[in-house]
Amino acid sequence: MRKPKSLGEVRIKPNHNKKKIIIISVISVALLLILIGLFYFLLSMNDSKSNKKENVKIDDVSTVPKKDLTVYDVNSNKRPIAVMIDNNVGNNAHVGLQDAYLTYEIIVEGGLTRIMAIFKDVNTSVIGPVRSSRHYFLDYALESDAIYAHYGWSTFAQNDIRVLGVNNINGLYDNGYYRNYNIAAPHNVFTSIEDLYNVATSKGYSTTSDNYSLLNYTTDDIAFNDTSDLLTANNISMTYSYSEVRSYTYDSTNRYYLRYMNNSPHIDRDSGEGYHYKNIIIMKVNNSTLDSYGRQALDTVGSGEGYYITNGYAIPITWSKDSRSGKTHYYYGGNELVVSDGNTMIQVVPVNSSITIS
Repeated sequence: MRKPKSLGEVRIKPNHNKKKIIIISVISVALLLILIGLFYFLLSMNDSKSNKKENVKIDDVSTVPKKDLTVYDVNSNKRPIAVMIDNNVGNNAHVGLQDAYLTYEIIVEGGLTRIMAIFKDVNTSVIGPVRSSRHYFLDYALESDAIYAHYGWSTFAQNDIRVLGVNNINGLYDNGYYRNYNIAAPHNVFTSIEDLYNVATSKGYSTTSDNYSLLNYTTDDIAFNDTSDLLTANNISMTYSYSEVRSYTYDSTNRYYLRYMNNSPHIDRDSGEGYHYKNIIIMKVNNSTLDSYGRQALDTVGSGEGYYITNGYAIPITWSKDSRSGKTHYYYGGNELVVSDGNTMIQVVPVNSSITIS
């Protein structure tokens, strides 16, 4: 009779099916955990992209959005109005200029300056004081297809307005202006956007335009990417003549530049608010004297150098204009400039202007 094996000699036969089930279960759980982790990773990446504000390169026009600007209504075809502003007044004599989306300051006779403020999609009730035309301002009104408002003109401007066919509203002959007799003439002429549009309509001028756009705006923060010639621009100063100095100080809280004339704050007469600008463009343009009165000529057609300033920084730029009615194009690094959404002051300064940026 065969002797039975002891317990120590008993061999348990492995259950192969049970082992397979365990292995498959482990692999399945691992794959499920990987899939869940991948899902949440992709979800977080998507949220990050949706919440991230994209930066726009300073020279990348292709990324400029065509809507939702605050500087003006891109869905409106309202034609701009350019108003000549007297600048032979005190630092707190101007009114309404903060509403202009685009403003020019240019030298005139005697080393003084005059301002041209361009308005669109606003209904400013008081603007002034309004002053007479100088012919080279027409070149910058025409490039924005603006109706040109002024009170009087030089003989050069009178001739060019006729030759160039400028839609103008002249206070010497047209309605739309009034005098404030509490202020000494000739610094007491004022107007409003509503009055000017009413006169423009009565004169048969178009009050709509498809050709007003001049600058390339972006609603995103401008990134000065790979910009070796970038300058810090917290304080800017430039000269028009021995008696006329313009300067700006960067307000980092509000992210705009406060304007000064001859080292005094430039203040709106009615609001008491300091004039301020999101963008500053400095253009160096050659000027010369035309007559014994000292009236000036400007080489607005051609090309030159300058600076673009925004958000506490400045970069060197070039400008180019091919005709008096053609648009001025601004370039950085060979590409057309993109500017921050907001109002812009264009300082057209003599080529020998002393400019400091720090």
